[in-house]
Formats: sequence, C-alpha cells, structure tokens
Amino acid sequence: MRGKDKFENRKFTIQLLLLIGAITLLAKSFQIQLLDQTYKNRAAATTLEKRLIYPSRGLIFDRNGQLLVQNDALYDLMVTYNKVNKNMDTLKFCSLLNLSPEEFKKSIEKDWSTGRFSKNVPYPFAKKIPHEMFNRFQEFSFEFPGFEGVLRNARAYPHSYAANVLGYIKEVDQNEIDKSQGKYRSGDYTGATGLEKFYEDSLRGKMGIAYILRDNIGREVGSFKEGKLDSVPESGIDLISSLDLNLQKLAEELMINKKGAIVAIEPSTGEILAMISAPTYDPNSLSFKSDRGKGYGDLLRDTLRPLFDRSLLAEYPPGSIFKILVGLIGLEKEVWNIQKGVSCNAGSVIGGRWRGCHNHPYAKDLATAIEHSCNSYFFTLMNEIINKEGYTRPAKGLDAFKNSAASFGLGTRLGIDMPIENKGNIPSSNYYDQLYGKGNWRSPYIISIGIGQGEIQMTNLQIANFAAIIANRGHYIQPHLIKGKKDENGNYVPFLFEQREVEVQKNHFDEIIKGMERVVTSGTARSAFLPDIALCGKTGTSENPHGADHSIFFGFAPKENPLIAVAVYVENSGYGGTYAAPIASLLIEQYLTGTIRESRIPVKERLVNANLLQVSKKPKKIRTTNASISDSSHEPQSDHRNE
Repeated sequence: MRGKDKFENRKFTIQLLLLIGAITLLAKSFQIQLLDQTYKNRAAATTLEKRLIYPSRGLIFDRNGQLLVQNDALYDLMVTYNKVNKNMDTLKFCSLLNLSPEEFKKSIEKDWSTGRFSKNVPYPFAKKIPHEMFNRFQEFSFEFPGFEGVLRNARAYPHSYAANVLGYIKEVDQNEIDKSQGKYRSGDYTGATGLEKFYEDSLRGKMGIAYILRDNIGREVGSFKEGKLDSVPESGIDLISSLDLNLQKLAEELMINKKGAIVAIEPSTGEILAMISAPTYDPNSLSFKSDRGKGYGDLLRDTLRPLFDRSLLAEYPPGSIFKILVGLIGLEKEVWNIQKGVSCNAGSVIGGRWRGCHNHPYAKDLATAIEHSCNSYFFTLMNEIINKEGYTRPAKGLDAFKNSAASFGLGTRLGIDMPIENKGNIPSSNYYDQLYGKGNWRSPYIISIGIGQGEIQMTNLQIANFAAIIANRGHYIQPHLIKGKKDENGNYVPFLFEQREVEVQKNHFDEIIKGMERVVTSGTARSAFLPDIALCGKTGTSENPHGADHSIFFGFAPKENPLIAVAVYVENSGYGGTYAAPIASLLIEQYLTGTIRESRIPVKERLVNANLLQVSKKPKKIRTTNASISDSSHEPQSDHRNE
C-alpha cells in the first residue's frame, strides 16, 4: 500500500507541474499577442536607426584654474525626407536659419540613386548651427515636421592667447576615417594641431549610441530591445596645463609686431609657463563659430607665417649663449680651468686667421669671459676641446663634444607633449667628412661653432631648457605643457615626468652661474637688471646673412632656488641686450612679483610699441680681415662686437 500511495503522489505532482507550465505559456501568449505592443511595433518597423550621441570634449585649464579651452553648443539639423510637409512655409523656415531658397533646395534634395541617402532615414540638412539660432528655430519647429536637431560641441576660447599651444580641431577627412579602424565617422571632429592633437584620445571622450526603431514611413516607434544595447556618451578628460595665462598674455603683448619665440620653464618641474610664437593669431579665428574657412585661408596666405610655431620648429643659430655650453664641456673634459685667461685686442688670430671681437676688459678667467662675451676666449676654448686627441684628430674631439651636448637635449628632440618638434643640429665629424673629405679638415675650419654660429642650430624650447639645466646645476625634467588631469570626481591627478642628468659635474656650474650673474649686473645684459632679484643670464646676437641680426637672451631667476628659466629670440632686432634681454626681465619680474613696477612701465611700453617687422638693414659692425687660409666660405667672421 505504501508503494501505491507513493506512486499516486508522484503522479499528482507531475500533473500539477504540467498544469502550471500550461497556464504560464497561455499567460505569456496572451501578454505577447494582446497586451505587449513591442512585437507589433517591431513587425511594423522597417528600419533600425543607429543614433550617435556626441560626448562633451575635455576642457583645458591653465595652472591657476583659468579656463583656456571650452565647449560651445552647436547643432546639426537632421531631416527625414518623407516626413517633411511638402506645403511647409519654406520662406519662414529659411529666415529662421538664414538660408536662401536655393540653399534650402540644395540641402534637402539628394541623389537618391546612389544609395548614400534614404528618404526614410535622417540625413544632415545643415551643420554647425549656433545655439542662439537653433533656439529661435526650436520655437517654431512644430511647424516643420521631419526636422530634428542633434547637439554637437565645438571649441571656443575665452581668451585670445596661446593659439600655437592649444591648437584647433577640424572635421575628419576620408583618409582619417579609413585609418581610424572605426574610431571616426563622417562629420566627427579631431584635434588638428597643438595640445588638441597630442591629447586627442583623452580629450575626445567616448561616443554614445541609441538604437531607434522606425516604421516604414520614418516614424520613431521605440528603442530597440528596450534600450539594452544603448550606451551613454562619456565626456573627454579635463586637462590642467602648466601655462600661466597672465605670463602668456604679457609675453604675447611684448612680441606684437615682431618675429621670434619665447619659452619660459619652471626648472624644478619642467612645466612650461609660457610658450610664444610670434606673430601669432586669435584661436577664435579658427573656431567653428567664426568663418573658419576664411580665417584659415587668411593665415595660410600671411607671409609672416603665423601658423608656423617658431618656439618648436624654427631652428636658430644660438649665438653667444652657446658659449656657456662650451665652457661647461671644456671644464668637464679637463681641457680648461676656471682661472685661465685669454688675451683679446678686439679679436685674435686663431688657426692663422683673424677672429673679431669687441673691446672689453681682459678676460682673466672664465667668469669674466662670460660677463663680457669674449669671442677670442671661446674660440680658444673650443679649439682645445676639438684638439683634445691631437690637432690631426679633430673628429674624436668634436664627436665627444657632440655626445656631451646630446645629454643637454641638443641635436635631439626633447619629447615635449606636442605633435611636432624639431631637433636642431649639433654637427658631427661625419658631416665635415662629407663636406671636406675624411681627414681633410682641422679645428680652424669649424671654430665658429664655439660661439654658436656655423652649423649650430637650436630650437627656442632647447634654449629655454638649457637655461633650466643651468638653474638646476646639471639636470632637467622633460619639458611639458600638460601637468595633470581631473578625474571623474574633479580631483587633480598629476602626471609624472622623467628627470635627466647631463654629462657635466655639478661643481662646474658654479663659475658659469657666477659669470651669468655678472652678465646682468655689469656685462652685456645690464638692460635686464632687476635690483631686488638675482637674475643670471647671457645675451647673444646671431648673425643673419639675409638681414638684420637676431637678438637672443636666456637666463633664470632667482640665482638660488630658481623658479623660472626664460629664452627669448627676437628675429631681425640686433643686439641681445636691446630687445631680448629686457623682454626676459619683464617676464621674470611679472612672474616672481605678480606685477611690473611703475618705474619700468616705460620700458614695457617701448617694447610693446616697437615694430620690427620692417627691419631689414644690418647694424654697423667692425670690419674684419681674412688671413690666407683655406676655410669654409659659410663660416661667419665673428660674433657681434656688442652683445
């Protein structure tokens, strides 16, 4: 009996489960067929639209929290042809969007036979509609079925500075789309230059997607799979730049109507405080809110080349500031000592040839030679470096010099966070072997590199970084423009950068810095003197065979625990002490004290108002004579007589 009862219970349980299953199936069938419209809608739908939701591009701030780059709302107006009311008030529509009837017709009519457009699928009617205009249109949008706005973000600049640094964005072309492996689509924007391009992956954010079902006449009937496949956009990362907007502004003002570059660096961090290329332009002229096509065309046609970043791309002869490097390497290679003097009577004969200089006190030691920028001293010192392994073996000495210079970041790219950067030039023995033939050249052929002429070339970034190395007594942090970012909670997250040591012992910098301080207090850069700030620097005047020479200054302040290093290069402006040195001192004073004292306002006004764009004549200089010795015809006879 117990077995029979057990069988009956099991039979009842199975029947109960089958009954519950049948009821569940009937209920689901009833819900699907009579209550749930999803499948009915899907059955009626003939198209699945993939709608892109554009993210907000990351913002860029200066080091003090001032906004440098922001987003302005623009709209793309999409149209679904089959939903447009053929009797709509076209004239009113056109007036709201500032369109002509011809423009309306061109935008709405497409070549349907190509398959690129469908009358039932939205396509762009108008792009980059300003926020104000779109709001006006929105008030009457109910009168114009078939038109739908899509929010986009375009760059805007609260200030008119740092165009060469910030860069601009542009619409991607087909080549960029093809190479992006799906990252970009037609109509997307991308960084074209500057920080916008270098940090594109951080700034652009992540696109959101919504899958929309539409019926056979283009009506939206709901989200595909109840939005489970949709994704929300992710805003780009906000970046904190190292720029000091107030310093950048002053530097650009001082370079009005001038050609050249300025770079200022915080030595202890490698953070770039200001980076100027002159002439410059207002970044707003290339925003999508302006007539960008005209603005870009005007900049391209400008013979002063404002789109060419002279701070990173111009490779300049450094002139006499290069003497500092020659002095450091001479001490490190033990071919010189700080107490050694060199006689100079407005020049001297080196390698059988007269090398010109200017009248100055006897260069009794290295510091005095730096103070008065004695050409004879550094010609002699460079000669010793090149001939360290013997007069007939200059290649070894030159290549050893080049290797030491490379540790200072010269002749190579520093790796700044910008898309492009030139590396300058420190010539090797191989260059002169090709020029003269292997074994056919000696130190007198190339001695001009001892005063920063000849084949020596440096970018202004390298010059500023060189000043930072001296300020740090032998090391530098990789120069950079972005110091960190904001995380999702708005907290600052710093980036880390590499410290690099140079191949010169720290004790060798003491005498160099002593000389650089005297350059400002009693030497060739008295125009940069600041009574309450110990400023150390060096002037240079770079010979220019095509016109007036170039004015150069680099330096740092204060002498102890330096906070700023600056390089100023003003093309076609003459001696280093005339323009470059006082410009640098004004920037240093502004950065360290927050203002420029009243007594120096006239100096600032003189520099701001100086127009050097028309300067072409070379200033008078003392003529030099040539000895009868085979020499390179391109080698300059001397540096300028008055730094």
